[in-house]
Parts: sequence; structure tokens; C-alpha cells
Amino acid sequence: MNRRLLAFILIVVVSFGVVGGLFKWVVDDVKLGLDLKGGFEILYEAEPIEAGGKVTKESLTETAKSLEARANATGVAEPEVTTEGTNRIRVKIAGVTDEAKVRDILKKPAELTFRSARGCAADKGYCKIELHGSDFKQNGADVRQTQLNEYEITIKMKSASKFAEITREVAKLSPNNQLAIYLDDKMLSAPNVSGEINSTDASITGSFTRAEAYDLKNTINLGALPLKLTEKYTQSVGATLGKKSLDETVEAGVIATIVILLFMMIFYRLPGVIASISIIVYVWLLLLGFNLIHATLTLPGIAAFILGIGIAVDANIIMAERIREELRSGKSIMSSQKAGSRHSFRTIVDSHVTTAIAALVLFFIGVGSVKGFAVILLLSIVMSVITNVFFSRLLLSLLVRSGVVKKKTNFGVKESEVRAL
Repeated sequence: MNRRLLAFILIVVVSFGVVGGLFKWVVDDVKLGLDLKGGFEILYEAEPIEAGGKVTKESLTETAKSLEARANATGVAEPEVTTEGTNRIRVKIAGVTDEAKVRDILKKPAELTFRSARGCAADKGYCKIELHGSDFKQNGADVRQTQLNEYEITIKMKSASKFAEITREVAKLSPNNQLAIYLDDKMLSAPNVSGEINSTDASITGSFTRAEAYDLKNTINLGALPLKLTEKYTQSVGATLGKKSLDETVEAGVIATIVILLFMMIFYRLPGVIASISIIVYVWLLLLGFNLIHATLTLPGIAAFILGIGIAVDANIIMAERIREELRSGKSIMSSQKAGSRHSFRTIVDSHVTTAIAALVLFFIGVGSVKGFAVILLLSIVMSVITNVFFSRLLLSLLVRSGVVKKKTNFGVKESEVRAL
């Protein structure tokens, strides 16, 4: 057995060994979107908390990050939070069992306020809103234990001067010198203010248990939203419906792939077999790359995945047809393989580049599932070039140069089709 044939066999055996051994691990690691796993999607419209304010790109991004932190605090796995346009945020959460609880947690911290009795009638309680959630630094609240083993919450403010003025005035109201913390219209705590605090650091003391202190810290952190959110659109997908969609789509994809591989092997013979090997490796690499970029697989993503298989097949067909043309012109198998591979390369690259341009346009101007489709399509193009341009050419070149391929019929070319030079 010559070295080239041995190298061919080793490459194929190792490739199938890696694909077969790790395929289940790669597939199980794929993160499914809510349309495949079940869950819900909410589109929020953002507006300033205070009259006359503006929704900026920075404030919208900060709000999206806070929403993601809130979703993570509920224990859900990797929520998808994206900004859209100038004032919208889309939240997608898959695999949720208690949707009502998550939706409540996502919404309620937007109304976190610090209030005092300054200027209020005796029967009005803490009627004056002194601080909004947007006055605190994002994730600026923390818990610490004092020397007396008591728990207190520390807070970082955005403006020391504003906090100094508020605490100075509230401290004068003794015995009503409390700065009450409200979530919507429910009072969480009412710590006393003993004097002016001219600092961005403040602390809330009281008879807190450890659990109460951490709950209050999380509420303050999650409530530091610079914008107020209103639900404009919501969609729920049941887990059963999502699983059915996934099963049917995967089944259709597997059947289509098998039919394509059989077509390649029957119609193109040896190049078809090489193409089938490359496509199997391509599918595995595409799933692996998908996991490495931490993308979420949705129904449009599966559509792009299957389209990518079509692109991969097309690259192999172009090369096989060019080799056939060279064989029909009367050239030897080795010369035809070299010329066909060389002449088809530019055509294949051109087709991949034009598809990549279309995918990039979809990515930059699209939203939601359209962007997901574009990401999978771009990843498909990269993996197709690696496997169905370079890998398949390597395998075919090794096999042809080994000398074991001696008949033109192995390429689907009849002797009667060969023209004399």
C-alpha cells in the first residue's frame, strides 16, 4: 500500500472516528431557541422615567443589560436580550416552566424608588420620590457584615451632591427621617437617615437577616434601570409545540441530507463519495462552530443550516463537473483532476462571496430571527470553504495520485463520451 493511499485511509478513519465519537456531545450542547424548546418572547418599548428625558443608545443598552441580569437572577439559561431601533428591547427566554413568575420579575424593578415624607401631609406617608432606580450605579448594591455580625446593604450612587442634598434635608425631619425604599407601591424598607451623606457610597442598616439583605441588594441592582418599559408584544410557545417543530424539522433535514448524499454517490461516483465524506465532516464542524460562538438555534437557523448543506453540495458538484469536462476532452485522470480543481476554484469562491455579501446585509439590517439566519449562513460559508473546497480536494488528490483510480467511469464518464485530443 503506497503512502498516499494510506494517508487517505487514515484521514477518513480519523475524521469519522472524531465525528462519530463526539457527534452526540456536540448535538446535545446546541442551545435551542424558544420556537424549538418552548418559552416566551417580549418586545418592550422604552421611554424616559422623568418627563422631558430622552432615550439614548447608551441608556437603551444599559436597560437591556439590566433586563438580562434580571432574567439570569431567575435561574433561566442564557436569555437572549437585544435592542431594536431607537427605543425597543426584545427578550427571548427558552425552557421556562413558570412564565408568569419570570415576566413579573422582568417588569417590576422598573418602578424602584426611594421616598421621603419631605413636604408631605401627615396622612400621606412617604409621598415624595427622592431617587429613582436610574440614580444608582448599575449593580452598585452589595451586602456586607458588620463587626456586630449584622447585615447591611451598601449602595453606590451616581451623584454625590444630589445624595448629599437629599440626605441633609431628610435628616432634618426627625423623627420622620426615613428614606423609604419602594418597589412599585410596596414599601420594602425604611432606613433612618442620621445626617448628610456627601458621598457616592451609602449604606442601609436594619435588622436584616442574610436572606433579606441579599434580596434587597438584588432588588436595588435589578431596579437601576434608566428607562421605563412597556410591553408592546408578547408571544408564548409551549414546550410540546416547540419539541414537535424540532422533531419534524430535524427529520426533514435528515431525510433531505440522505437523499442528497445518495444522489452524489450514484451520479458522480468517486467524487460523489468524496463529497459525502466532506459533507458529513462539514455538518459536524458547523454544529461545533455553532456551539463555540454560543449561538441559539431557531427554526430560521435550521433553514440556514440546510441551505448551507445545499451550498456545500453545490461546491462539490462544480468541481466534479469540471473534472468530467477535462476527462471528456481526452486528458488523463490526474491531469483532469488538477485542471478541474484549479478551474472550479474561482467559480466556487465567487459563489460563496456573493452569498456571504447577502448574509452580511441580512445581519446588519435584519432583527431577531433574521440575524440568526444570517449568522448560520455566514458560518456555513466558512465551514463549506474549509471542508468542501480544501478538504474534499485533498482527499480526491490523494486518491488519484495513489494510482488506484484508473478508470474514467469512476467519475461517471463513459468511454464513448471521451473526445480525442
